[in-house]
Amino acid sequence: MTTLRRARVDDVAVLVALVESAYRGDSSRAGWTTEADLLHGQRTDADEVGRVVADPRGRVLVLEDVDGGLLACCHLEPRAGGTAYFGMFAVRPGRQGGGVGSTVLAEAERVAAEELGATTLEMTVIRQRTELVAYYERRGWTWTGDTRPFPADDVRFGVPQRADLEFAVLSKPLV
Repeated sequence: MTTLRRARVDDVAVLVALVESAYRGDSSRAGWTTEADLLHGQRTDADEVGRVVADPRGRVLVLEDVDGGLLACCHLEPRAGGTAYFGMFAVRPGRQGGGVGSTVLAEAERVAAEELGATTLEMTVIRQRTELVAYYERRGWTWTGDTRPFPADDVRFGVPQRADLEFAVLSKPLV
């Protein structure tokens, strides 16, 4: 049994560990969302996660297992024009591929529409992660054709292992 809830400030350290485990280092290789071959170093930090958890305008959602462990998380941030940004989406590597991510994604879409008044979700995905872009496309997201540069000079987001990293901007209309 699982519970989906808003994150609390006392979740910050566990959230950082969850995000790091899903994307960086050897532990991320247990799942399919790893960025370990593209980026070294951290993906986020306690300051950034604490900031988004404390921001009353947005939502950080967590899926908690019956034992109290966090299985997944995501962040929603309202933007101009009825858009909400979807990010910090992470699923514990050993639970990837079993529907946990789809559950959180569906709830994020509902919360964005009903609680934040969004009509569109937007996210950025490393363009070179073609399997991840395809995952979102199967769930109704489309690549807008826009790209954004990867902050290669900011180690808070990792140390690129290739020079051509950039973000693809994906969007999804909310019904």
